[in-house]
Amino acid sequence: MNRFIHYMLNLPKGPKIIGALTICTLIGLLISSHPTKSFFHVKTSTEKRNDSLANLYNPEIAKQKSIKLDTFFSKLQAKSGFNGAVLVAQYGKIIYKKGFGYANYFTKSNINTHTHFQLASVSKQFTAVAIMQLHEKGLLNYDDAIYKHIPGFPYDSSLTIRSLLTHRSGLSDYAYNMDKVYDKKIPLTNQKVVEMMIRLKPHIDYRPNAKFSYNNTNYMLLAYIVEKLSGMNFREYAKKNLFEPAGMSESFIYDPMHPEMLRTAATGYVPRRGGPVVSEFNHLDGVTGDKGIYSTVEDLYHWDVALNEEKLVKFTTLEEAFTPQHTSPKVLAKNYGFGWRLAQLDNGEWLTYHTGWWHGFKNYYLHNPKDNSAIIILGNMANHALGRVNIVQSILYPEKANLFMKGEPLPTEFVLGGN
Repeated sequence: MNRFIHYMLNLPKGPKIIGALTICTLIGLLISSHPTKSFFHVKTSTEKRNDSLANLYNPEIAKQKSIKLDTFFSKLQAKSGFNGAVLVAQYGKIIYKKGFGYANYFTKSNINTHTHFQLASVSKQFTAVAIMQLHEKGLLNYDDAIYKHIPGFPYDSSLTIRSLLTHRSGLSDYAYNMDKVYDKKIPLTNQKVVEMMIRLKPHIDYRPNAKFSYNNTNYMLLAYIVEKLSGMNFREYAKKNLFEPAGMSESFIYDPMHPEMLRTAATGYVPRRGGPVVSEFNHLDGVTGDKGIYSTVEDLYHWDVALNEEKLVKFTTLEEAFTPQHTSPKVLAKNYGFGWRLAQLDNGEWLTYHTGWWHGFKNYYLHNPKDNSAIIILGNMANHALGRVNIVQSILYPEKANLFMKGEPLPTEFVLGGN
């Protein structure tokens, strides 16, 4: 290269200009051949990590797992009435995706991987990430008293943002403590719930931070704090700061004042002897943070990738969210982080996941940051089909099947891998 530069400098003026133009043209061609990354881009440690995991992907093994997954879900539909969409990924690559059954039993419209489902409590991790984003920006600390961000909040400093994130607040559930004082003909909002909490000061169920008790009030309040600190409605905040950065173009938070939002969404059902019955909406559907997100398995995969690529928050921030928060008097095997449920296997390994159940929708989402893998199952029939998710885990991780099955015999389709 040095010799080439020396040669160029000693050329007469005319050839020198031509040579310079040639070099610029070559550099331009090289850069244009790498449209998504600068030609001079140096890979980050996160990109190197993800590339390393992607290299572990084996198409033949992925194909065999896909066959087993398809066999399992086909039988689950036939025998247990599974109705929903599935996407399974490993090492950052999709190995299986498919829809089963009807999005609407009246129109007989089929479910596909772009069908919208109410995420129910799977929505909580989005609220947690919003809080983590504000934490990274220095707008809040996890140990801030709630009243610091909600003026007039009628409880002392033992109630913190951390206690909301980890379900250790002791607050009673708004769905019940407001039941007798609210007009159920009008959709509730986070603002209205907070105003009633300030006015009525509902009882505390237990001493704050004494134990774990899952409660939707916690995440409703977190969404309200996001609104106060960002100056945006939570629906708007999620769209701009969660969905768009993650590439989730199909996702939204439902607003009962705009029912047309659900034109393309699946209907939630409860099984009955005479056939599926539509699960009706109610006044609680206007509250956000604890539920309310509609998404697809494709979009949830984009969310999974975004978490693995640090598009939303840093790995160091997520690490705390994936750490068991309930450690006193001992570490609970069934634990909670920030917006994620955690379950410890017998080998000491922790699973990071969440479930959701609301208005006939039943969901399961496993996020494994250790190998960029995911199990995403969204259903619109409130039955017991997802009770066998351990088989899906065993198919994805056959070397750990004995941990997931816990003495149960492996299903035929797992052993044979046939159709």
